[in-house]
Amino acid sequence: LHGRLDQVVCMDCRQLQPRSSYQDALLQANGGWRHRHAPAAPDGDADLHGVDFSTFQVPPCPRCGGILKPDVVFYGENVPRPRVDAALQGLLASQLLLVVGSSLMVYSGLRFVRAARAQGLPVVAINLGATRADGDFTLKHAGPCAPALEALAQALAGARAPAGSVS
Repeated sequence: LHGRLDQVVCMDCRQLQPRSSYQDALLQANGGWRHRHAPAAPDGDADLHGVDFSTFQVPPCPRCGGILKPDVVFYGENVPRPRVDAALQGLLASQLLLVVGSSLMVYSGLRFVRAARAQGLPVVAINLGATRADGDFTLKHAGPCAPALEALAQALAGARAPAGSVS
């Protein structure tokens, strides 16, 4: 819904390119930065405290010279309408909505919970903390997402095993 960190998009011409090729261009333009390391945050960002960025070169879009950014929806931006429409169409063909790792504090995700409830669909959530839709869930697992999804995948695989098989 909110995009992909493995690609970058030009804010002018909308051309997409792999993040890895942009990373190569960044290193080529800023070879002296190659030795710097910072832990990656969950959002793909990194913090380098006390570093002077005044000489850092940001390569432009190779097609039009525009500014490139990760292909994600940042706060204050809108989810592209075609993406919202496709998700709503998918919801119409669904039997359940599963929310994973979202507080649903912004409407871009909350709208799907509301739409699912309006369709009479069950809404299940896996999330560590409170969400804006806690009152709308049919079921909520309060815990880390990865182990819960692994257990769910194993349970579903076992439920699909043919009679008499060992899973």
